[in-house]
Amino acid sequence: MRKREKYGSIVEMCPVRGVVARFGDKWSLLVLLLLEEHDVLRFGELGREIPDVSSRVLSSTLRRLEADGLVRRTVYPQVPPRVEYCLTPMGCSLIPLIRQLTDWALENMASIVAHRRRFEEEGEPLPSAGGAE
Repeated sequence: MRKREKYGSIVEMCPVRGVVARFGDKWSLLVLLLLEEHDVLRFGELGREIPDVSSRVLSSTLRRLEADGLVRRTVYPQVPPRVEYCLTPMGCSLIPLIRQLTDWALENMASIVAHRRRFEEEGEPLPSAGGAE
């Protein structure tokens, strides 16, 4: 990492943070895992698979994943237009890492919840995880 004086933001100091932040939110991870599971999904199918995500947020998530080269969007010239989403090879290469993170979370969730409970019992407000939904 370079000294902060030469750069304007922490993202410039740590480029990995800028990459992980783009797919590390809860919706992107779900979209990536669903596309891996189903190979190809249409927008409506993704919306039905993730019923608590709004259309606006899902659209924004897909655009971000497409912009980063993790998802490919294919538009078929028909009426009404048919649009399908699938993982790119780079997106596929990310799936094993997401699965490892998921496995770690499952293995450690009980301990994390217990620590949070003790932290709150000691009178400390639980810090926010940060990030918008």
